[in-house]
Amino acid sequence: MDATFWALMPPVVAIVLALITKEVYVSLLIGILAGGLFYANFNVLDALETTFTIMGERVGSNTNIIVFLVLLGMLVALMSKSGASRAYGSWASRSIKTKRGALFATAGLGALIFVDDYFNCLTVGTVMRPVTERYKISKAKLAYIIDATAAPVCIIAPISSWAAAVGSSLPESSSLDGFSLFLQTIPFNLYALLTIVMVIFMIAMQFDFGKMKKAEAHPELGTAMSDEIDDSQAGRDRKGRVFDLVIPIITLIVLCIAAMLYTGGILEGKSIAGAFADCDSSLSLVLGSFFTIVLVFLLYIPRRVISFSEFAASLVEGFKAMVPAILILTLAWTLSGVCGEDYLNAGGFVSQVVNGNQMAHTLMPGIFFLIALGLAFATGTSWGTFGILIPITIAIFGDMGGQVMVLTVAAVLAGAVCGDHISPISDTTILASTGANCNHIEHVSTQMPYALLVAACCLIGYLVAGFTSNGWLGLGVGFVLLMAALIVLLARFKKQKGAEASQAAGK
Repeated sequence: MDATFWALMPPVVAIVLALITKEVYVSLLIGILAGGLFYANFNVLDALETTFTIMGERVGSNTNIIVFLVLLGMLVALMSKSGASRAYGSWASRSIKTKRGALFATAGLGALIFVDDYFNCLTVGTVMRPVTERYKISKAKLAYIIDATAAPVCIIAPISSWAAAVGSSLPESSSLDGFSLFLQTIPFNLYALLTIVMVIFMIAMQFDFGKMKKAEAHPELGTAMSDEIDDSQAGRDRKGRVFDLVIPIITLIVLCIAAMLYTGGILEGKSIAGAFADCDSSLSLVLGSFFTIVLVFLLYIPRRVISFSEFAASLVEGFKAMVPAILILTLAWTLSGVCGEDYLNAGGFVSQVVNGNQMAHTLMPGIFFLIALGLAFATGTSWGTFGILIPITIAIFGDMGGQVMVLTVAAVLAGAVCGDHISPISDTTILASTGANCNHIEHVSTQMPYALLVAACCLIGYLVAGFTSNGWLGLGVGFVLLMAALIVLLARFKKQKGAEASQAAGK
């Protein structure tokens, strides 16, 4: 069954089951087992042996990614325990004077915390909720700002858990460097870039549309979660200071960049560009996150921000928090492996089918954007979508795929983030609701029109980029379409507001 139609069945089975059951873990596992059965000619014992052999190989070759996720989870738990979030919130309440300022501060903090979306959602929500309530910003609007500056920011940040996940999704047989490919996709990740543009524009112009407009007109403020913490917890949290949040984040960024230069050979005489190109990105993330935890220990323990026992407990809590992400990656890696060149060789079959079909190649960015969007929406996971679709994309174009391959990979990342953004079962969406203390269904329903507007502009942009083989032109088209749509909506908003004011004055 090498390089035949049946080589596509494992990812097809995983996708179909994920769409039907909404359970990504079980769907990926069944897809993997199906691939093992095809490869072993339906010998169950051989299929299981093949499955777990591949799993062991893929986990072993991606150990640094797993270690980085664990260390990042530990760092998130430590910073949460310190009470630095409460300190930052108190400082922001004193410093911010307007509703627009509160929204920009929320978006700015979300952009600053780009290392991980889980960390982003929980930290930004906890920190900014008291500030946004002060200026009567609805919980739905806060949840949208949190969500729009979580995954969309992480997916264009080279130093993040998302960058590590994308880089590790490439097939083992590929000679492409995952980190280098990720960097090339950043300017063409239309959904992430246009979402950030939309957030800035709507905050600056102070308008909303759809269900979000109704939510903002009648904000449900209620009681912030921060007010529900018991006295002992509150007392402990007050020990944290603003710099207990800022210093670890800045340190993580700086140390990871320094580690990339180190592993790339900067000390051996290479240039900065050469060191970045040749760096071991996963090892660099491990080194940066490990030394950041050491710094956090030295920053917190001597000042008794947290006790030693709380420090130790946070390490365990952080590990547990990252188990779902590690499980998704493990299954995605295994599915990619069973479809790889050494086993079913799905890439060889797909490459034969599309080889020489120029029309198919030009449509690939738009097609893969829609597929990734639908899959991520149905399963609630971007990472699982990366693991399924990126190897197929690389197989279609090969290691020398050129600009259209980069555009297609960027479209996969953009579509996956978009689908994750609007999925009611997405971890990030759920955490954004939790962080904002917002009703989850209200968050999904108010955010979806915003996300779909951006998605429509992205689809047209990717179609233009595919036909012209020019990603910058696609980005420009998407940007112009989005701005035109927002200007029309803004004009309608002002007209309706004026009519309402006139009606009120007449009464």
